[in-house]
Amino acid sequence: MECALLYSGGKDSTLAALLLDPFYDVTLVSGSFGVCGTDPARESASAVGFDHATVDLDPDVAHDAVEQMRDDGYPRNGIQRVHEHAVETVARGDWVAGADGIDSLTAVADGTRRDDRVPTIERPLAQSVEDRFGVDYLAPLAGIGRGAIDAMAANRLVVESGPSAEIPKADYEVELRALLRERYGEGAVTDVFPEHTQSRVRGLR
Repeated sequence: MECALLYSGGKDSTLAALLLDPFYDVTLVSGSFGVCGTDPARESASAVGFDHATVDLDPDVAHDAVEQMRDDGYPRNGIQRVHEHAVETVARGDWVAGADGIDSLTAVADGTRRDDRVPTIERPLAQSVEDRFGVDYLAPLAGIGRGAIDAMAANRLVVESGPSAEIPKADYEVELRALLRERYGEGAVTDVFPEHTQSRVRGLR
């Protein structure tokens, strides 16, 4: 059974891959709007022994998300929209023909946690994705809180952590920050995105 797991290179999506690995042939997939490369995620995937693929996302979705985030003054709704688009794009599976080692897609997964406010995939959307695209939607960390995830990561992963603007990853925030900066300047990025800690996986313990 083949599973494509949306992957940023951080500890949450890496732990999700490790949990699914006994049951699926997992390929780590980074969605990209073509603004920034996915090399940080590819390097993290290689460091933990998984194949990696990049899936092209619709740039119009990113531009709409940037406008929404600027209007809202916070990133939540824009990031949610982008994540839903990424899940549906990966589940559609038309990228599989160009990916090494994937014949057909059985499941699509992400690293969303129980404590996440954004992004999340609510049950109706999960069921819709399964019905429309004939794949299972999996969120193996959905029942696990931050404390347990941090403990699991400390036990199994070598993780680099730091301010979100300084840790190279291949997630939506990196590209959305870049688009917001390009369109409205650095001040808009500071206004919209609160400073927080990000993680990037460097290997297994």
